[in-house]
Amino acid sequence: MTDGETVVARLRPHARALFWPTALLVVVAAALGFLSGTFREEWQNIVMLSVAGVLVLVGWLAPLLRWASRNYTITTRRVVVASGILSRRRDEVLLSRISDVAVRRRGLQQVFRSGDVVLNGQLEYPVVLADVPSAGLVQAAIHDLVEAG
Repeated sequence: MTDGETVVARLRPHARALFWPTALLVVVAAALGFLSGTFREEWQNIVMLSVAGVLVLVGWLAPLLRWASRNYTITTRRVVVASGILSRRRDEVLLSRISDVAVRRRGLQQVFRSGDVVLNGQLEYPVVLADVPSAGLVQAAIHDLVEAG
């Protein structure tokens, strides 16, 4: 961060995105515990362990890493959206360039009070903070920072 700039908030997408991957992890662990050693042939047990390992890697670890690699930083001068596991992408928008802050909610986002915060302004495309928890509070905070600047 530059001189005189302070971090107001650091956010990640809502953790609700990890519900189904975690449910899959529990089911795979329960199935593995129940079926472990039940097959007569050793290769069948190895195949079962391999399938369970692939399910955990693809169904739980990949979504966890994807969720953890996306973060939003709101400072007194700008909003930074960073994402990516293997290749990092970073989008920044200065608060002085933002003309409108809106919240879009779909599906369960209304129930969990999360949503997509859309930053419109003098940009080619709007910057979207996807599935932010407490989206209304984030919108109000960004709006206050834009008006203060």
